[in-house]
Amino acid sequence: MHILIEGENYQEEVLQSLFDDPKFYKVNGLEATLTSVGYYHSFEKNRLVFMLPKVFMMDGEQTVLGTTKDELIDLIKAESVKHRTEYNWVRQLSVYFYNSLLEYRKRCSNTSIIHKSETFELNTNIGTKDYSYLDIFLSFVNFYKKNKQQILFKHIQFVSSQARKPKWEKTVRKSLPIIVNGNSPVYIEISNRKKVINTEEELLTYFFSILNHLNTEHHLNLKIDKSYRIITGKTFELLCTNGLSRLRKIKYRYFSDVLKRMYGLCEMYFSQFDTSSIKRKREDFMAISNYNLVFEDMVDKLFSDELKTYEVEGITIDKLKHNDDGKIIDHIYDYQSLIDTSDIFYIGDSKYYKSNSEAGKVSKYKQFTYAKNVIQFNIDLLNRDGEQKLTPLRYRDKLTEGYNISPNFFIYGYIDDISDYDNDKVERRGNPVSSFHFPDRLFDRDTLFVHQYKINFLYVLKSYTAFNNAEIEKFRTQIKVRFRQNFLAFFNDKNQCSFEFYECTLPEDEHRDFVERNFRKMNGKCFRTIDDRLILAKSFGDNSLTEILTNFKKVWGLI
Repeated sequence: MHILIEGENYQEEVLQSLFDDPKFYKVNGLEATLTSVGYYHSFEKNRLVFMLPKVFMMDGEQTVLGTTKDELIDLIKAESVKHRTEYNWVRQLSVYFYNSLLEYRKRCSNTSIIHKSETFELNTNIGTKDYSYLDIFLSFVNFYKKNKQQILFKHIQFVSSQARKPKWEKTVRKSLPIIVNGNSPVYIEISNRKKVINTEEELLTYFFSILNHLNTEHHLNLKIDKSYRIITGKTFELLCTNGLSRLRKIKYRYFSDVLKRMYGLCEMYFSQFDTSSIKRKREDFMAISNYNLVFEDMVDKLFSDELKTYEVEGITIDKLKHNDDGKIIDHIYDYQSLIDTSDIFYIGDSKYYKSNSEAGKVSKYKQFTYAKNVIQFNIDLLNRDGEQKLTPLRYRDKLTEGYNISPNFFIYGYIDDISDYDNDKVERRGNPVSSFHFPDRLFDRDTLFVHQYKINFLYVLKSYTAFNNAEIEKFRTQIKVRFRQNFLAFFNDKNQCSFEFYECTLPEDEHRDFVERNFRKMNGKCFRTIDDRLILAKSFGDNSLTEILTNFKKVWGLI
């Protein structure tokens, strides 16, 4: 197994030795840049390659795995690390990573974040009903781990049944027993006068010969009992070419489920070497040149449940992901607003970078555009159908003409610990980025804030294929609460936020007259909540509200 990282430069001859086709990299002189993320296997070169996303890369030549990108190519073949437990992540990562590509292929035709023209970016020659080399490889390993005791029992049973008039004296003297149940010896090789050919043992020989080859080739450190007869070297290579015909001669000898499954695995493996088959492939692969689409879908599955369909005639709110100007929002969900118990849309953007990078100016401006598009969409519906049709969503207050705060966030993937797949911690990065037309108007449609978060990429990777709906729903609920609390904490922190908040003390029936008399001073600074509280956001240093504040009391938080 060889590991490469997307976007990194390698010697061209190194990539030529791994790939039969240069479609996965771009040549620049003597070097070549890996342009794809995914899985590749060459039958002719016997090379299994994983092209990992750039999130596994730090600055310079270092990876998050504690090695350089060049050391990582043949890391698990090095004798010094072959048996070290800290490299167990390789096998676990390969399973989750490969399964994530399969999941993306299954979802991409239906996913809401991808244009139809982009669904074919996942390039593969593995059909939906085909098995890749890795599928077969993992199936062998998993089957053996789950059934090795039962297989050994059948092997002992087979060998024991062949004994005719055993010579126990010679058996005890010349062979070593297996000790079972603590102190009971079982002899595998029994000396007897009459030898009977064991036809069932032939299948075990094929199975363990293949397993031994995979174990040696990919350094799996599996312990295979020495009592099995194993074919190796040139004889095994010959077996690969004629193994399918040999298998078919013994096809109807097996009746137990375990032996039938063993037969099926051997048949799939030998089929790869069948020269008579027109379906025989030189390689199998599953790769994508813009992995940001896969990362977006992984995060979207984890974060965004299906949008509610509100009672708006002719228009469904779930079309918000696809804006009229062609922009596509990565993640959007409705949840309790920051001001009251009404709902507002939380808008997120997945950023696919290296582990220590963050969004630049262009990404931040795009995010503000996404938010403005969503606000305008809801205002158009409000103007057309009225406030009741949008309930419980509430973007604009009719009395004050103030706009609800629209929460935005960036989400980055990062890796701190290569073995940690269960840490769902989402950390906020720095202070939020703001955009405004009037710096002293919080409740203005042009005043927007974007928080930045980082999430464990390995947790996202595992959850994409391994989590059930209940586990994902639990995470969604927790993350919604957490994001809202972080926004509230920001607005309630004097060291970060430049606003302080007040609540009107006048009777509710006097609010309208008060707002109309002071509308010019309060425009964009005031908002009436769904429970009819009149909230004022005063910017530090704003002295224009001194007279008005006599009718307000200071509050310590938004809600």
